Amino acid sequence: MQNQLKNYIPTNSFSQVLKLLEHDNLSVKIKSERKTRHGDYRRLPHGKHQITINSNLNQYRFLITLIHEVAHFGAYNKYGRFIKPHGIEWKKTFQHLMLPFLNPNIFPNDLLPLLAKHFKNPKASSDSDVKLALALKQYDVPNDKTYIFEVPLGSEFKLYNGKIFKMGEKRVKRFECIEVASGRIYLFNPNTEVELI
Repeated sequence: MQNQLKNYIPTNSFSQVLKLLEHDNLSVKIKSERKTRHGDYRRLPHGKHQITINSNLNQYRFLITLIHEVAHFGAYNKYGRFIKPHGIEWKKTFQHLMLPFLNPNIFPNDLLPLLAKHFKNPKASSDSDVKLALALKQYDVPNDKTYIFEVPLGSEFKLYNGKIFKMGEKRVKRFECIEVASGRIYLFNPNTEVELI
C-alpha cells in the first residue's frame, strides 16, 4: 500500500503521510470513482479501521481527502464513538493533522491562501467551499464537462446519473434548476460539473 500511495499524493508529503498511517489497525484502500464521495472512514469489527479514497482525485485533493479521513480515525481514538462525524472534535483533529502539510513544498502557492482560509473552520466536504473546490479542479485531468455557473439561463444539461435539468436563476449562492422529467426544483453549487445538451 505504501508504494501505491506514492503515486497519488505530492512527493514531499509522502514521509509525513506514512507517519500518520502507522497504526496496525488502520488500512487504506484506493477505490474506483464514486460520484457521491471522495473518500470515507469506517470502523470495522474487531478493532479494525478502514479508509477508502477515490483513485481519480488529483494529488492535492487526494491528500486533503486522506487527511480528512485520518482525522475521523484520530477523533474516534481520542474522543470515542459518540461524537458527531464532522463536529468540533473532528474539526480540531483535522486542523491539527493538516497544518504541517500547508506549505509551498507540498501545495502550489495559488492553493495555500484558500486552504488556510478553509482550515480555519473545515467543512464536511471541501466541495462545499466553492472557491477552494474550483481552484482544486484546475489540477484535475481535463474533461468535457462544464461548470454549472457557465450554463446559460434556460439551457438544458445532464448530470452523471442521466437526469436532465433546465438552468434557472441564481439564488444567493446556488443555482435553481428544474428537473425536466418531474418538474421538481433542485439547487446546485456553482462548482457542479454537468454536460450541456
